[in-house]
Amino acid sequence: MKLVAIFNRDGGTFRTTDMGAYAERAENIFRAAGHEIDCRVVAGKDVVDAMERAADEAGVEGLIAGGGDGTISAAAAIAWRHGLVLGVVPAGTMNLFARSLKLPLDIFQVLDVLAKGEVLNVDIASANDRTFIHQFSAGMHSRMVRYRDSMTFASRLGKIRASTRAALGVVFNPPVFEVEFNAAGNNAHRKVSAISVSNNEFGRDALMYADDLTRGELGFYLAEPLTPPTAMKLFVDILRGRLKENPAVTAMTATSIELHFPKKRHDVRCVIDGELLPMARDVHLQIHAGELKVLVAPRTV
Repeated sequence: MKLVAIFNRDGGTFRTTDMGAYAERAENIFRAAGHEIDCRVVAGKDVVDAMERAADEAGVEGLIAGGGDGTISAAAAIAWRHGLVLGVVPAGTMNLFARSLKLPLDIFQVLDVLAKGEVLNVDIASANDRTFIHQFSAGMHSRMVRYRDSMTFASRLGKIRASTRAALGVVFNPPVFEVEFNAAGNNAHRKVSAISVSNNEFGRDALMYADDLTRGELGFYLAEPLTPPTAMKLFVDILRGRLKENPAVTAMTATSIELHFPKKRHDVRCVIDGELLPMARDVHLQIHAGELKVLVAPRTV
């Protein structure tokens, strides 16, 4: 397979890695497995443009992307649009998509798995014109990300600490807003503190990622208006892997979801695959079943 690898040198683990030696190692491993590959190390600000250019090159069949969840989300969108196979090198803080794909989280071990891997068709989702591989959310999560992004941190551990502080800040100040939704024949107008739509249902891990990306459905989660005590209970239940058992949470699955936010509010934000973004008053969410090709560990017979 003809591959191009784009490594985000500013992404998590790569910041403390000799990237020249890493790229050389990757090329040797993939070539030994019979692939043609060109590895490129780029700055974070240039990574999306570099992946777009690679996807447009003649004869390229696959894109290997190395970086955090934001890099991998962008790579998945590009691979999906161009019909390329995507290989994921998890170099970020959470590495949620890699966890869903059951890939090694070690940046060196994963090279051998990808080079000898097989292609699996998995699901990708979209919110209006923006694709996502993990989650669309509004309410508590977007407020938490806004709090976290206002803090200063320079390391993976610092980001985790900032996220924890931000989560506690939201627990003591949960938002409440109105939403109308249509999902799997369920129509309702509700007041909520949180909305989450995931690419397939979350598993029971505290990090909230899907165990299986081939079921062809969205997970849809709503949390009723919360007070600090009930928000704390939700936070604890998430840490215990018991999101759906929380009494404030309504959970369902659907292949498409329509959201409408009836009250116009200024500076409303959502989070898509970890990125804080402006949110439209009308959001159409859709699963695209089996449309993303990814490299995964070969199945054992």
